[in-house]
Amino acid sequence: MACARPRGAAVSKRIVVNAGPIETRVAVQEGNLLTDLYLERHRHRSIVGSVYKGTVTNVLPGMQAAFVDIGLAKDAFLYAGDYTASRGVEAALPVLPAVDDEDQDVEIDEAEPPRREAVAPIEQMLTRGQEVLVQVSKESLGSKGARVTSFISLPGRYLVYMPQTQHIGVSRRIRDDRERDRLRAALRSLQLPPGGFILRTNAEGKGEAEFAADVEFLSRLWGQIQARYAQATSPAVLHEEADLTFRVVRDLVSPEIDEFVVDSAEVYDKCLGYVRALVPALAERVRLYTERAPVFDHYGIEKDIEKALRRRVWLKSGGYIVIDHTEALVSIDVNTGKYVGKRDFEQTVLKINMEAVGEVVRQIRLRDLGGIIIIDFIDMEVLEHREQVYKALKRALAEDKARTNVLEISELGLVEMTRKRVRQDLRALLSVTCPTCRGSGVTKSNETLAAEVYRVIQAKVAAEPEPARHEVIARVHPDLATYLEDEGREDLARLESALDVKVIVQPVDKQPHREDYDIKLR
Repeated sequence: MACARPRGAAVSKRIVVNAGPIETRVAVQEGNLLTDLYLERHRHRSIVGSVYKGTVTNVLPGMQAAFVDIGLAKDAFLYAGDYTASRGVEAALPVLPAVDDEDQDVEIDEAEPPRREAVAPIEQMLTRGQEVLVQVSKESLGSKGARVTSFISLPGRYLVYMPQTQHIGVSRRIRDDRERDRLRAALRSLQLPPGGFILRTNAEGKGEAEFAADVEFLSRLWGQIQARYAQATSPAVLHEEADLTFRVVRDLVSPEIDEFVVDSAEVYDKCLGYVRALVPALAERVRLYTERAPVFDHYGIEKDIEKALRRRVWLKSGGYIVIDHTEALVSIDVNTGKYVGKRDFEQTVLKINMEAVGEVVRQIRLRDLGGIIIIDFIDMEVLEHREQVYKALKRALAEDKARTNVLEISELGLVEMTRKRVRQDLRALLSVTCPTCRGSGVTKSNETLAAEVYRVIQAKVAAEPEPARHEVIARVHPDLATYLEDEGREDLARLESALDVKVIVQPVDKQPHREDYDIKLR
């Protein structure tokens, strides 16, 4: 057991675990830069990868989908193409319930079946009240329930077991053809249970002994799930995916990791046990952090997390990127900012765009952005410059463990890309909608609110059955009250004269929202 090295020490890649009473956070640093952050709240653990016995509550022929009660607050969503009866033994790519999904991009020995293309309408496969075995493939996001599939996939250290398929695949991250062939041969030399397997990136350089242990563990786990399904009353949890610390050891710890730092003695013992069981040769790299300063402060991680919640991110050159979220997509805008270059404007633009590529990809990974992403680079007139930036973007995204698809840069400097989204992004996980702007990012100005208040007063006075002099009580936010009695005083006086009323402005300190007000006549 040793204390972590000082931050200045040369470290290529580091995993840092911060275990607290509410949550466990795991950070991955490359060259002292935060690249990935994983977080698990103790009361709200991720359910991706967990297996359930559920009951179909509704079948929607128009959407070719069904709702399934798996015991959560919202029914889960099951597409027709994600139901095994639609293809027999043919299956979609696996769920891979892990801290990443890098091994979902695989090469299959035979032709890979198309995804989510059901061969029969959902109403012919499922009926209300039918019990089904499903696995969560995507967390509940916003108003949507979790997405589930009946194509079960169970990850081990080196293999992913898919009981309903007959394929053997290899992670695309293993690029050497001879190694790929060797891995397939090594796996096929074993006595395999019915079903298919994917050789994960961690399998590179390994052999029959390691694979045999994974096969035994995963086939036994599948047997337990089947036995529980036969006995359980729906809805029921049949298998819970492991906690974050185990998934990190299983999926991230490799010879590339120079340090594995943990700030809790209890979690350190647990992580060390996991490492000794799965990758004993790397046990000496697990270290207990004992300094007084919080571990994320010591390594500069806390500052990087704070920056990841900001809309604007500055580049070293003086340029900056702006990240905005909408219902449909995430937009990332690259700007010159303070950087004006020297002489050649095109070279200035190229320099900022090239610098932005690295930061854009880092923020995409760190914030765990998913779905449709539009990157608006500064316009480049030179075709070679656009190609240079595009290739740099592709290279940077190759290090991302999530699956991405990137289109070429348009003449306007726009890049359209998609990134697989399995769980909430960092912003949604760490924040709530602002009660002041209600998520819009802006609030009405005092002048606009004053005009609204005057119109409401006019409407209330006009609605009175008989003309009479009234007192109007306007209960408003303190900011608006100050405006009405100061800058807006002349406008208020004209309103009082025109309507023959007396307006009494009452500031309400506990007004729930600055745009809320209450107007009454007396």
